[in-house]
Amino acid sequence: MPAQTPPAGGPALPVSVQDGVATLTIRNPAKRNAMTPDMWRRMPAVLERLAADPSVRALVLTGEGGTFCAGADISALREGDEESRGLAVAAEEALAAFPRPTLAAVRGHCVGGGCQLAVACDLRFAAEGALFGITPAKLGIVYGASSTRRLVSLVGPATAKYLLFSGELIDAERALRTGLADEVHPEGELDGRVAAFARLLVSRSQLTQAAAKEFANGAGSGPVPAERVAYWEERARESGERAEGVAAFLERRSPVFTWPLTDG
Repeated sequence: MPAQTPPAGGPALPVSVQDGVATLTIRNPAKRNAMTPDMWRRMPAVLERLAADPSVRALVLTGEGGTFCAGADISALREGDEESRGLAVAAEEALAAFPRPTLAAVRGHCVGGGCQLAVACDLRFAAEGALFGITPAKLGIVYGASSTRRLVSLVGPATAKYLLFSGELIDAERALRTGLADEVHPEGELDGRVAAFARLLVSRSQLTQAAAKEFANGAGSGPVPAERVAYWEERARESGERAEGVAAFLERRSPVFTWPLTDG
């Protein structure tokens, strides 16, 4: 998929793809990258197109400029609260189901719906000074059940309750301690670290990543169904990934993994 650059200005979700890494940017500069209903509505389709692109092996979600996402556009909540929240959950679920590794690159505010999207990513790297918060208690909104469960699985019940009960923002260091962030870097080093880690993800086996993502995402819902275990064992036997990995190790070279994620 070639790089896509929408016209500059208003709310948008521009996408670029380079060297196997897709970067999806949340852009709404007039409102600190708040998500409008149209942005929520469009995100699943954008993700679907990227998932269908075999050249995409990892996804980075970030915000334009100095902030990640200030949440949902509050003016839109006045117009249609239930519809807007449903759109947000659909976008979150589409992001969580994206079949390749996903990484949120967070700077500035990561609040409300923005934090909801960051939590739906597999990993979150933050800049020093980033602020995280989930703020429905400030608006009298019931946070979605699936979103709450995803947050609890990430940070545990106590931290999830702190965030949801209070609506308070926490800094990047506390986010790191509680598991809401995976790494924290100086502002000027975040982009370089994200790019380097994304390249690392691209170099690894998609087979290993896809199976691990499925198993990890289902860890809180009981044992993995036997048919899914059998499915991935069969893919491993057919793929040749293990033979390539072992040969590369013995030959002291970088492996070239070729298994494509095209079904499943």
